[in-house]
Amino acid sequence: MEQCRKILTRYWGFASFRPLQEDIIRSVTEGRDTLALMPTGGGKSITFQVPALAMEGTCLVITPLIALMKEQVNRLNSLEIRSLMIHSAMTREEIDITIENCIYGDYKFLYVSPERISTPLFRNRVGRINLSLVAVDEAHCISQWGYDFRPSYLKIASLREIIDPEVPFLALTATATAQVVNDIMEKLEFREANVLRTSFARKNISYLVRRVEEKGTYLLKTLGKARGSGIVYVRSRKRSKELAEMLVANNIKADFYHAGLPDELRDRKQASWSAGKTRVIVATNAFGMGIDKADVRFVIHWDTPDSIENYFQESGRAGRDGKPAWAVLLYSPSDRTRLDNSLRLKFPPVDRIKDVYEALCNYLMVPLGSGKNNVFDFNMSEFVSRFRLPVIETYNSLAFLQREGYVEFTEEINNPSRVHFIVGRDDLYKFQVANEAFDGFIKLLLRSYTGMFTEFVAINEDSLSKKAAITRDTVYNYLVKLASMHIIRYIPGKNTSLVIFTEERLERKALMISPENYLHVRDKYETRLNKMIDYAESANRCRVVMLLDYFGEESDRCGTCDICRERNELDLSKYEFDIILEEIKNILSEQSPDPAELVKQINQPEEKVIKVIRWLLDHNKITHDSNRGLIWKK
Repeated sequence: MEQCRKILTRYWGFASFRPLQEDIIRSVTEGRDTLALMPTGGGKSITFQVPALAMEGTCLVITPLIALMKEQVNRLNSLEIRSLMIHSAMTREEIDITIENCIYGDYKFLYVSPERISTPLFRNRVGRINLSLVAVDEAHCISQWGYDFRPSYLKIASLREIIDPEVPFLALTATATAQVVNDIMEKLEFREANVLRTSFARKNISYLVRRVEEKGTYLLKTLGKARGSGIVYVRSRKRSKELAEMLVANNIKADFYHAGLPDELRDRKQASWSAGKTRVIVATNAFGMGIDKADVRFVIHWDTPDSIENYFQESGRAGRDGKPAWAVLLYSPSDRTRLDNSLRLKFPPVDRIKDVYEALCNYLMVPLGSGKNNVFDFNMSEFVSRFRLPVIETYNSLAFLQREGYVEFTEEINNPSRVHFIVGRDDLYKFQVANEAFDGFIKLLLRSYTGMFTEFVAINEDSLSKKAAITRDTVYNYLVKLASMHIIRYIPGKNTSLVIFTEERLERKALMISPENYLHVRDKYETRLNKMIDYAESANRCRVVMLLDYFGEESDRCGTCDICRERNELDLSKYEFDIILEEIKNILSEQSPDPAELVKQINQPEEKVIKVIRWLLDHNKITHDSNRGLIWKK
């Protein structure tokens, strides 16, 4: 472990590991398959990056999040830790060169998106890479019981047939129920059960639910009182922009962020927020991957997420420095209506799903019996317009087809332009001498970027145009001409969604969507949805107790959530409150006494019973009937 500590200090500047990190690293370096459950902000990446640097060979990292993949690879390379990635937006040639570099070069990390694992190009050659470790991020995606199941994850275990059987697997997740934990180990074919976990409790975070009609007014009031910087999560891109503009109009330094923005603009927005220049970032759930800002004082959810897993992960981005922080959910009757409607929208009729599949195949011109492992650019707006399909149902139909394993759908990958020199240095020098018009531009390329002779390297045409004091079109023309003269391979950048066919195109009648599986998936989603609604609408159970109970962890009352704070004001212990509450429930299940009669029927101190009755009335748990009797609201 001493070597691992030195690596931690050298590359990350930390003197010691966080809780559980050292146990995970020790388990991995001993060659054991390991499942690590760590809350958001627990430092998951260090648990595979540090041991991989201490071990001989290349660490294969499997992650579905291409944005996070790019961010981590760029960060590792900036630390002079040689790292590469393979994802669906890359060409076959790029993937081929990347794998060759891993086989013959000294690369410590290869990041791969899960759908690439089943392709012949990858499977035929991954066995030649000297692998030290397989790290599976977002491991809950392998479980059909999880909230984000991806069929491509089920192919991960088949790597064991190809690679050295002694290579350990490390599965990582921030959110997993007991059922999902067991499923992960089974589906990854762990040689023995080995789960390492730390408590999901974040004792420095106070969880609040505020039932408000005018969210904007409440948000301004809250931000006026709150100190420090934070995140406001919304569901739509349009809302993120509108809300940020409203905050700016009220003299709050705010900005918006969503996946539809260009990479460079997103990076600038995140950097400004991380540096404290922007106080509040209003964002969709695209914001958060790889955030290392420790002093986030609040995370506010304008819209209620559709699962406890999503809420817990997003709210957990607050208070990573261990200092007091707030997680606030703004909840209104319209949220309940939207969540109820989401169940219907999330699961279109089976015939609609089949309509979308047929339309998709025709749109992409995929013949029957072909298309497997093919990657297509995809324009959702054009697609729904051409086939006159409803947008939300179409999106959710694609999501269901992905869950069933027919396609993979990725939203708006912003892929920069890439260049790779396909001639050696000697031949390039001869070309420069013979073609003086290109000499200056080639020198600029080589000064601006490294590694272009061994791999495709991302470039920025705007940056090159500024450095050379020429137009962007001129830069583009240089690159196109050099490519036509077989000096470079140039892949222009593009911002597009992708569809990957994981199976060949089937006839409509052969598209198997079993009613049993459809209902099973729908029921699991409804259960998660109802748990989130229960959390938002609960008026008598500690927020932390509810959250941790969902993940199978017992906890005492936190004492700092909105429920506990209000109970604290009652000057009652949890035991006293629960005893009186239970008696009231039992009485009101059979009769409707007025408050005075109810107090008399309960064998507890009168003043304490009155406090609980008032509290229940204030929280709309009980109400008066037409005769002024008390009834329990259902």
